[in-house]
Amino acid sequence: MNELIDLLSALFDFSDYGELLALVRNSIIAGAVLGIVGGLIGPFVMSRDLAFAVHGISELSFAGASAALLLGVNVVAGSLGGSLIAAIIIGMLGSRARERNSIVGVMMPFGLGLGILFLALYEGRTANKFGLLTGQIVSVDTPQLGLLVGIGAIVIAGLAVMWRPLTFASVDPDVARARAVPVTTISIAFMVLLALATAISIQIVGALLVLALLVTPAAAAMRVTASPFLTPLLSVVFAVVSVVGGIMLSLGGGLPISPFVTSISFAIYLVCRIVGWRRDRSGASGRRVKTPRVVMT
Repeated sequence: MNELIDLLSALFDFSDYGELLALVRNSIIAGAVLGIVGGLIGPFVMSRDLAFAVHGISELSFAGASAALLLGVNVVAGSLGGSLIAAIIIGMLGSRARERNSIVGVMMPFGLGLGILFLALYEGRTANKFGLLTGQIVSVDTPQLGLLVGIGAIVIAGLAVMWRPLTFASVDPDVARARAVPVTTISIAFMVLLALATAISIQIVGALLVLALLVTPAAAAMRVTASPFLTPLLSVVFAVVSVVGGIMLSLGGGLPISPFVTSISFAIYLVCRIVGWRRDRSGASGRRVKTPRVVMT
């Protein structure tokens, strides 16, 4: 029992919380931006069955970031380069889900292997290596924040421009193609936006846990509503709460934010799952029609 109390005290020590909070102001702003971006793009990831593709993009993004760390150049730029390469490959070659998944399955170990190789050759701080996998709290300086906000604005603007045709192509690509909607071009453009969102997410939540930002909030929102307006709105709220809440909780123990972000995100998903299950069950009960009794005379 004493060991458990000591562990909780180490995890949640908020004695110097005010001073620590001032140090991570940039990270909180960046986390809110990432929550908005991830919440908006997440429903399209789910509707287009791209959750597995996010893994492949994140692994090559991790490889690019590791290469940038080894070479001493901007880590975000390296992460963007790896993400864009993965996105273009998946977008051009993976038009069908089975083919796309096979491509992602090949790219994931390749990207992870390259990233581990580059980190093994890197002789700098161990914290920098660990941060690429699990995210960092105080690593977002003002220039990086400006870059993250700028890339986030590009993603949001791109989604706004192609929102209607992207929704049409995501729901029924065959009908959209018959209506002269450029489905292939939209697919590649969306993959580029997804690559940008993945790359900037790695700086906060790390390469291994990008799904907690780009998939889980949208999956939770889709469990409680099918509204095309409420789904992205709830997804944004869930993502922002997960990231910002994870950052603020992680200050207590000075730990990586990823365990806190994923725990909050998973808890939200479980609640939404239960709410959706109860709603579906009550709806099924309300639709149940009683069979009239036939009285024989």
